Amino acid sequence: MIITVTINPAIDRNVSADRLVFEDRAYILARSESAGGRGINASSVLHSFGAATLSIATCGGKSGKKFEEMLRSRGFPVELVRIKNEIRTNLTISDKHGLTVKLNELGPAMDQAELDRLEKVVRLSMAKATYLMICGSLQPGVPQDFYRRLIEAAKAKNVPALVDADGDALLHALDSNPTVVTPNQQESERLLNRALITRTHFYEAAERIVGMGAQSVVMSLGARGAVGALGKQLFEAVPPRVDAVCPIGAGDALAAAFAWAMNEKKEFSDALRWGVAAGTAAATLPGVSLPSFEQTKSMYKRVEVRQPS
Repeated sequence: MIITVTINPAIDRNVSADRLVFEDRAYILARSESAGGRGINASSVLHSFGAATLSIATCGGKSGKKFEEMLRSRGFPVELVRIKNEIRTNLTISDKHGLTVKLNELGPAMDQAELDRLEKVVRLSMAKATYLMICGSLQPGVPQDFYRRLIEAAKAKNVPALVDADGDALLHALDSNPTVVTPNQQESERLLNRALITRTHFYEAAERIVGMGAQSVVMSLGARGAVGALGKQLFEAVPPRVDAVCPIGAGDALAAAFAWAMNEKKEFSDALRWGVAAGTAAATLPGVSLPSFEQTKSMYKRVEVRQPS
């Protein structure tokens, strides 16, 4: 079973507009709400792939009740850790041309007792886990080394741990040598405090992140695919050109498909290919939509994996 952890979930409010422009009128074409968070999205993809998954998340307040109701239709098991404060609401606005604006709330404060309960639930889940995905941001006030403790819990049970995070949470996670980290280009730039522009920059960045403690790295690059590093081995997965509709959620799909492939004992380079296929398929779907296995499989055939010469 692949366990996903989302400490900072959200109600995702999605708006589709005819266009995104400054200082002029635009019209809303559609709107929707869904239960969101990187781990929730990852479990949705894993479930569509036929993988056994358990999604662990926090839940509190009126928004938490709505979040819980929305999860009931997802079809996979969820274990919710109750907190006293309201979980956040995020807003995504996208237009017909593929432009997207995403506005996220920071999330609710959690006290030590709530953090301890969450950590206990994750530790207990390791008895049935074959892979752990630690996903998303930490709320203000949560210790920045919290993910490090979850990685150590997984390592104690010989469970591979994937970290899909940003900022200090990612930096501290690297101290515990996670199995893989999956930063996107912007997250990698923040981690390394440098701009990444060329293919050489991407390879160098992946190597540096391995040097900082990750056993392997999958760096998603949007329409350019992804660069992967496994120790000193480097790979690039190049997707076909597609008409991107909304890129939000593509990174979550990439991480989930990669974890699924590694859990299926596929080679690292092939798992990278599956990840890019899922991310690319997600970007072609309207709103914050996640790809099915069939959509990903169709895209997988069109993704090319290379190694630097």
